[in-house]
Amino acid sequence: MPVLVQIVIASLLVSSLSLVGVLVLVLSQKRLAEVNLLLISLAAGTMMGGAFFHLLPESLTELEPRLVGLMTIVGFLVFFVLERLLHWHHCQQEEVSAGCSHPAHRFSVGYLNLVADLLHNFIDGLVIAAAFLTSPVLGVSTAIAVALHEIPQELGDFGVLLHAGFSSTKALLLNFLTAWSALAGALVGYFFLSGSLFNLYLLPLTAGGFLYIAASDLVPDIKHRVKTSQTVTLLVVFVLGLGLMWWL
Repeated sequence: MPVLVQIVIASLLVSSLSLVGVLVLVLSQKRLAEVNLLLISLAAGTMMGGAFFHLLPESLTELEPRLVGLMTIVGFLVFFVLERLLHWHHCQQEEVSAGCSHPAHRFSVGYLNLVADLLHNFIDGLVIAAAFLTSPVLGVSTAIAVALHEIPQELGDFGVLLHAGFSSTKALLLNFLTAWSALAGALVGYFFLSGSLFNLYLLPLTAGGFLYIAASDLVPDIKHRVKTSQTVTLLVVFVLGLGLMWWL
């Protein structure tokens, strides 16, 4: 199968995950929270596994080790800055409620969330393209890691839009439209990164981003569980995510 077709299919599958936001409407808050925690644990494991088992080893075959380390740190810092500036990832609804009590303010936060999601998905597409341009296995593992992180994020984004005053239909439609920026990013990546050094540099940058998301965004949600049984369950799911990346 041509690389371009693989990239398009992977990015379309990731984009379609924006529709999982409808689960916010059909599941109870308690059940949704339980499912979301399991997804977060799995996403954390796959993102760490993708960074350590695929992206960094692949980078080390093409780039000098010190450069790989530097680019990984740069990627970590870039994702930190983007998160601070755009408030992306699975924004906690209680934080939105605390800081955006005025309806007009909440509405503006809803549109800010859409802009952030647009950029986030575009970067996801770039990352998927760079991975597939390097190797099919790296492409598949990276797409899986991105997809599993996308599910809890989309649930959070949908909740933020509802809180901001959007109707459920409008929130689902806008979330779906912003998700298509992943395909745009993938096409830009394929036509402009193919054969370039930036394609190689994007791998450790992505590894740094994966590590930042897993370590600062996802793992804290896991470790702050009160019940020991719940912590053990989430740890097992986290290890399963690592195992999936190792198997690939």
